[in-house]
Amino acid sequence: MGLFREARVLTAGRDWRGRSRTPRSAADHQPPDEPREFPTGWARTPAARVARRGLQRGVLTPLTWSQTRPEVTGREGLDATKGPVVLIANHASHLDTPLILGSLPEHIAKRTAVGAAADYFFDARWRAAATALVFNAFPVERYRSRRLRSLAPQLLARGWSLLLFPEGTRSEDGWMAPLRMGAAQLCVTQGVAAVPVVLRGTYAAMPRGRNWPLPGRPRVVVRYGAPVKPEQGESARLFNQRLGQTVSRLWAEEEMGWYQSLRAQAAGELSMPTGPQAAEWRRMWESTRPVTRPGPPPAWRDGA
Repeated sequence: MGLFREARVLTAGRDWRGRSRTPRSAADHQPPDEPREFPTGWARTPAARVARRGLQRGVLTPLTWSQTRPEVTGREGLDATKGPVVLIANHASHLDTPLILGSLPEHIAKRTAVGAAADYFFDARWRAAATALVFNAFPVERYRSRRLRSLAPQLLARGWSLLLFPEGTRSEDGWMAPLRMGAAQLCVTQGVAAVPVVLRGTYAAMPRGRNWPLPGRPRVVVRYGAPVKPEQGESARLFNQRLGQTVSRLWAEEEMGWYQSLRAQAAGELSMPTGPQAAEWRRMWESTRPVTRPGPPPAWRDGA
């Protein structure tokens, strides 16, 4: 029987490990399979919503807060917000989504769906199911070749707020990349407001490649801006520029304070925080340096 099996393997063109003996360069071309859309509607059923809020409030948020020291500002500006909004945030760490969902006002958090990269979070069914349940995630196409239909307009029409990361991917060094047009286009076409969110310190707390935050409960900041609504006749490109200016001001607020950042924005002195033009190690070092809080100098000084 053993010889018979070996003969079948050889005649099938496979080696003893079952791998093809024909080099890939010599094999016939096989067109790639069409992407299959993972269904996420079940994650917004009443039962799934109850389970998700229990997981978020009972496990995810307490765990995140136990491993980091979050400081949340600007949340009070969302207390009176009604209807769906599009939250746009910079993205530097897997901590970003739990920090935002855990710090949002309850009436927004329980009705928020998160856009997640289709080619990363929805490439395996087990990961897709877990992501959809815990974060109410839906697939977002980062590369046009996948040709998946966008669920974002449908979710907004049903009253769901969206959390999107317009940079398209996590930062590799802690600095921001230009905002892609998708979120701005969505706000303009659907007539909904965008809520800018800036996170500082998440890259230093849990940089790309780590699966757990660094020890010592590093300080992280979640800063919410006021809702920004497209003006009548405003193009998506101009609206995206306005969003970029607001994000730049929120980022600078950490170093400059609220009032000085407003003055700098009015004077046109702020730009997107893309980091210094330097070597990779220098950019990472600069993005992870502790930020000095704005405010008056201390009453005492060393050597005084």
